[in-house]
Amino acid sequence: MNKEDQNFFADKDIQIILGSLLRVGVIASVSVVLIGGFVYLFFNHNHAVDYREFNPGKSGYASIAAILAGVKLMDGAAIVQFGTVLLIFTPIARVVFSVFSFLIERDYLYVLIGLFVLCVILFSLSDQLVG
Repeated sequence: MNKEDQNFFADKDIQIILGSLLRVGVIASVSVVLIGGFVYLFFNHNHAVDYREFNPGKSGYASIAAILAGVKLMDGAAIVQFGTVLLIFTPIARVVFSVFSFLIERDYLYVLIGLFVLCVILFSLSDQLVG
C-alpha cells in the first residue's frame, strides 16, 4: 500500500475545497452586507450623519456578542457588521481547514506552521497587547 492510497483526499481535491470555502465565504459575507445595507437604508433613510469626526465606538457594535444581539433585533448596522465579521473569519476557516488537511496527510511540519499562523491571527484579533 503506497502513500497515495492512504490519503483520503488528493491535493487537487483539497485545493478545490479550499477555493470553494473562500468563494462561499466571500459570497455569503457580501450578501449579508448588502442585506444589512438595504435594511439600514430602509429604516434610517432620513437620519443626518455627521462625517466631521470619526468615532468607531459610536455604533455600539464593538464585540461579537453586541453584533449578534443587534442582528437578532434586525438592526441594519449590526447586519453589515456581521457580514464584515464573516469576511474576516473566511480566511481563518481556510487556515483551520488547511491544518486539518495537513493532519490527514500526516505532514506535521505544515501542521505546526498552520497552527502558528492561526495563533498569530487569533492573537492579532484578540485586542491583547503585550507589555
